Amino acid sequence: MAQCEYCQKKPSMGNQIEHRGKAKYLGGVGTKVTGISRREFKPNLQRVKITTPTGTTRYARVCTRCLKKGVIRKAIQQAPFKLPVSVQKAQQAKTAAKTPAKAAPAKAGK
Repeated sequence: MAQCEYCQKKPSMGNQIEHRGKAKYLGGVGTKVTGISRREFKPNLQRVKITTPTGTTRYARVCTRCLKKGVIRKAIQQAPFKLPVSVQKAQQAKTAAKTPAKAAPAKAGK
């Protein structure tokens, strides 16, 4: 049986009631119940990737109410690794020192 991993919300039973007729406020003689049958109310479960308190990520079935309340923390996609700016500048300085600057050609004067 599917249920929320945090609030243990699970499917519950209820009635589906069928009516016929026109409501009195709309000018009819009123509505009548013509049938009652059992039905199941299911929670709105979503399969989301979450971050556990230990720092690992996993998938969990969580109801939308828990998602909206912030009971769980969704796992975010990590940005790719980038070197710090100071290290990048040092690397650029090294490559600039290795390649000598080309002298500009001299222009002929008149």
